[in-house]
Amino acid sequence: MISLQHLNGSEFTLNADLIQQIEETPDTKIVLTNGKEVLVKQPRADVVARVIAYKRQLRTPAPLGGDG
Repeated sequence: MISLQHLNGSEFTLNADLIQQIEETPDTKIVLTNGKEVLVKQPRADVVARVIAYKRQLRTPAPLGGDG
């Protein structure tokens, strides 16, 4: 999940796995796999960077707890 802002500034969280396409028209438009479109404040490159960071986080193993 990635955090973004609508054009009006309200924040929301988007499931990055549902992103099909990202374009700048000049606003950044995210097209989801269900066909829904979302306009966001962040530039396309920023959205891509957030998706990459999210995907990397999923692949990083959680540290083992050492309480004993």
